[in-house]
Amino acid sequence: MRPIRRGDRGPAVTEIRAVLVGLNLLPAGGPPGVDEFDAETEHAVRTFQQDRGLSVDGQVGPETWRALDAARWRLGARTLYQAIPDPLIGEDVRALQERLLEMGYDVGRADGVYGARTARAVAQFQREVGLVPDGACGPQTMNALRRLGRKVVGGRPQWLRESDAFRQSGPNLVGKVIVIDPGHDPFDPGFVVTEGGHQWTEAELVYDLAARLEGRFAAVGVRVHLTRGPAPAAPLSDLARAELANELGGDLLISLHVDGHANPAAEGVATYHYGTANGVTSTVGERLAGLVQREIVARTGLRDCRTHAKSWELLRLTRMPAVRVDVGYLTSPDDRARLTDPRFRDRVVDAIVAAVQRMYYPIEQDVPTGSIDVGELRAMVAAGSRSLD
Repeated sequence: MRPIRRGDRGPAVTEIRAVLVGLNLLPAGGPPGVDEFDAETEHAVRTFQQDRGLSVDGQVGPETWRALDAARWRLGARTLYQAIPDPLIGEDVRALQERLLEMGYDVGRADGVYGARTARAVAQFQREVGLVPDGACGPQTMNALRRLGRKVVGGRPQWLRESDAFRQSGPNLVGKVIVIDPGHDPFDPGFVVTEGGHQWTEAELVYDLAARLEGRFAAVGVRVHLTRGPAPAAPLSDLARAELANELGGDLLISLHVDGHANPAAEGVATYHYGTANGVTSTVGERLAGLVQREIVARTGLRDCRTHAKSWELLRLTRMPAVRVDVGYLTSPDDRARLTDPRFRDRVVDAIVAAVQRMYYPIEQDVPTGSIDVGELRAMVAAGSRSLD
């Protein structure tokens, strides 16, 4: 899908404007038949993207369009049920999931997809309130949901589940499964800069980072999967990458990117985790993002652009805690000089490995930022292997 942007006209623009009117982001009762993507429409799209934790560019690409299409629905406007093979998707589904999470039912992540886990949670709720446990959310189930208050207090149930899973997995990295996602690909190289006769692309740099990270993790006993190779046969969307990560059964997903901006003064590292404007978040993902951010800043000296909650599909649709790291700005002369130095990329990789190790330590046994020697972790694993021989 080609992004729909300012200046475009046609039925797609009319439909986009109709959704934005329904969301009260554009005034109702405008001129009939308006089909121009004007400045007012662009501002409304940006507001929508900001509210939904999407990339704020004022254009309607595939991810923004799916979010707009899902936003048409309000909870109670239709009966929700598990549809196979094409599940129901919408804001109403996400609102239901968040309501069930507040009440203590395990729907997994509030991803807006009415899958088997959501249907089981609805059936459990129905059983407990004396309704037929068919797993579908119709008028009777909605009335029961409206009557009942929160069942769980003292913390979000999803936070408790995620945290408990990490505590039970133990502090050792050996046997953990980590999915590494090198952003972009040769079909969509991301940011591209030519300097001194050499062309640097985001896709190449992050794949090099991913390959180095794969080697480091493998050396400490982690089972590693990459979402793509250096030359994939076809482009991969974030949706496809999330589905692949789920199929691989990862314990964590780490997506690698570099950033860029028209202003060459823009620089620094930022890390993103799943979260929405109303406070629903992957708390384990949020903690991992904080650890990755602090370790990279401490070990590389990159400007700290902090951590941020986003509802990007790659973060929202993965069933494991996931983070995206934007390691510097390729368009910044200072950051570019660092990113194109292999020794710098090694420091970034060591920082991520150290952050993941700290993630598995109990909070009360955490260590200061920058204090883990990744070489010692590798030596410990090697010594353990020799002792078993």
